[in-house]
Formats: sequence, structure tokens, C-alpha cells
Amino acid sequence: MGGTGGTGSTGGHGPLSGQFFDAAIGLLERVRDEEGESVAAAGELLADTVADGGRLFAFGAGHSSLAAQDLVYRAGGLALMNLLTVPGVVGVDVMPATLGSALERVDGLASAVLDCSPLRAGDALVIISLSGRNALPVEMALTARSLGVKVIGVTSLAYTTATKPRHSSGTFLKDHCDVVLDSKISVGDAELTLDAVPAPFAPASTVVTSALLQAVMATTAAALAARGIDPPLLRSGNVDGGLEWNDRVFEEYGDRIFYRQ
Repeated sequence: MGGTGGTGSTGGHGPLSGQFFDAAIGLLERVRDEEGESVAAAGELLADTVADGGRLFAFGAGHSSLAAQDLVYRAGGLALMNLLTVPGVVGVDVMPATLGSALERVDGLASAVLDCSPLRAGDALVIISLSGRNALPVEMALTARSLGVKVIGVTSLAYTTATKPRHSSGTFLKDHCDVVLDSKISVGDAELTLDAVPAPFAPASTVVTSALLQAVMATTAAALAARGIDPPLLRSGNVDGGLEWNDRVFEEYGDRIFYRQ
């Protein structure tokens, strides 16, 4: 039996399930220890945006959209976080599923999407792209910043030295962000190998990226509280009083919450 690949190598000992957990834990420990300053900067940027009356948006294509969706309309999360949607790109429900991957490589799509979106100067946009090399996330970051939007990029910087960019500018997502969060995921997003299996497997990017962004959300909430601003957090609708709490938040911040319109 082969060992684990990527950043969470355990030398091939123990059951594969344990090796995957060890790999994921190792990645989480790395982002905790190495991305602390960037997490703090991202949290302050979002807190600044909320305090100044701006709106918050998140975007990811394909499986990167899972981490974006994890921020939107969820218990314990910021009510102001909206999903920026691109038809055919933000999930695997599009048929054929390969269309989503193809659309990520289309120049001009991001600009068309932003032209039709509510995004405006003073807002903040979180863009999640594991490779950061495709035209869509690069163009989205570049165009958003030209509109006066602050951009937080979540990507794996390993791709910037191991792959070539696909955007016509020859740049990566990281090159057009106010804050960059490095997920530390190895190129190929697979943490395990096995002699009998011809390809590496067991991706960890969703686990790590979601945890990284929830750390940013926690930092944002604390930063707002430190300024004397009650963070606009949602509560679970399955606890007593949760729905009533959320209704008050929706009423107070309704002009900045687009998923209810």
C-alpha cells in the first residue's frame, strides 16, 4: 500500500481513512499557523465593509462553490454574505457537468456577470478558486477591483509555480486581490495514493477552504464587536427563538441581503 500524497503525508501507515484524516488535519494546522495574518486581514476587511454600509458577496466555480455556499444563509454565519451566481458554474447540477469547467475558461464571462450583478463600489467579494488559473476567477477579481470592490482571494499558491495561467493577461487570481488566503492544497487536490489505484485520490480542498473561511467569518464577527457593532449573525431556525431572531436581522439589514429578494 502506498502512502499519502500532498501536504499531509503520514508515510503510508495505518488505514487509509486515518491517513486522510491525518492529511486534512495537517493542512488545517498549516493554514492555522501560516495564514493567521491573512485571516486577520480578511476579517478586518469584511468588518470595514459592514461598518461602512457595504455588502458582502462570495463566488466559487465548480466544487469551489461549495465553500462559497457554506458562507450564505447559515446558522452562526453573517447574514450579509450573498452568493454571487454564474449560471452553469456554481454547482454540479448543470448538465453536462463538464460544461461548468468549460465556462470557467471563457474570457468575458465574468465581466458580463458583474455588469448584471448588484455588486458596487464599497462592497467586498470573496473569490474561491483552488488553482486560481482560469479566466473566470481572474477576470472577476480584476474587474471587481476596477469597480471599487475589495477582493479576498482563496486559492492554493502551489498552482502558481506548477501550472500556467489560462487568462489572457497571463496572471493568476492572487495577482488581483486585496488579501490572499493560501489553502496549502497540493496541485491535483488529492491526498492519498495506493499501489493498486492508478491515480491519487481523496481531495481535501473543500474541508480546508471551508474551515479557512469560517475562521475569517469568526474574525469578522469579533472585529465588529470590538467596534461596538452587533455582528449581523444568523441563528439556527431549529432552536427556540431562532426564527424570530433571524426575522429581526433580515428586517434591519434587508437592503444588503439579496438571497431573500
